[in-house]
Amino acid sequence: MQVHIGSLTLRNPVLAASGTFGYGDECKELVDVNGLGGIVTKSLSLKPRDGNPPARIVETASGMLNSIGLANVGVDRFIAEKLPYLRTLSTAVIANIAASTVDEYCAVLSLLEAQEGIGAYEINVSCPNVKEGGLSFGTNVAMTAQITRRLRPLTKKPLILKLTPNVTNVGEFARAVEGEGADAVSLINTVVGMAVDARKKSPKLSTVTGGLSGPAIKPIALAKVYEASKAVKIPLIGIGGIMTAEDAVEFLLVGASAVQVGTANFIDPATGLTVATGMARWCEQQGVARVADLTGALEVSTEFSVLRTWL
Repeated sequence: MQVHIGSLTLRNPVLAASGTFGYGDECKELVDVNGLGGIVTKSLSLKPRDGNPPARIVETASGMLNSIGLANVGVDRFIAEKLPYLRTLSTAVIANIAASTVDEYCAVLSLLEAQEGIGAYEINVSCPNVKEGGLSFGTNVAMTAQITRRLRPLTKKPLILKLTPNVTNVGEFARAVEGEGADAVSLINTVVGMAVDARKKSPKLSTVTGGLSGPAIKPIALAKVYEASKAVKIPLIGIGGIMTAEDAVEFLLVGASAVQVGTANFIDPATGLTVATGMARWCEQQGVARVADLTGALEVSTEFSVLRTWL
């Protein structure tokens, strides 16, 4: 069940996604955290953030809309209060970093790099760039490449860029970060969505729109991972609507080396463990000796590929 993301070894390919598992200690009484392949922390910014005003979470028919606004304790409190617990774990710890300028990304990573207990960094480029009028870093190829280029010399640990699906060609972004030294790409982040209260004639989120996650976005996520797998050679981490072991297997088949379980954690914090054990059982039943052998094993007929191109 072991897989590798750059120099980082995961005991199994299932990670808890950023923002859905807190900093790990919140779930320790509910879940054997060490049974996961790893934990991706809640996004960390240079200073603490209160996030957006409520309402900032809305349940939809097949997923969840959120507009949390990257609320977090800030990197200093994380180091003082959260990292000591994470150091006790035998599972991988991946720090997710968010920022509003490129310099802030560098500052947060540098502070974390001086600490023990972090195995890799996931860079959330879906943040608004305050120097560019609030435009998301992740929707600009040059800016995404610049962040990677600036961060790469600051660490020898795996650098994972988390890409947004809200672009036309995600493969272009994956190639850009690969070219600047990223060790892996995680995708996808949430899809822009909206919910409306018909009786009140008002949006349900205080920010009007938010990020849609959950089963609704799984087909989009699979397509984006498949697209990225054709564009780069670095490992991919698939995210989006994973609820079961078979969901996770599908992501590996289209090119992912690992997956992250997100929204499902709000239903059951042990979902990641269930997915991991289910994947092991699935591999045994299907005669798959190594889970890594599933990566990119999707069989696509030539006839179908030609038809798709023509359409």
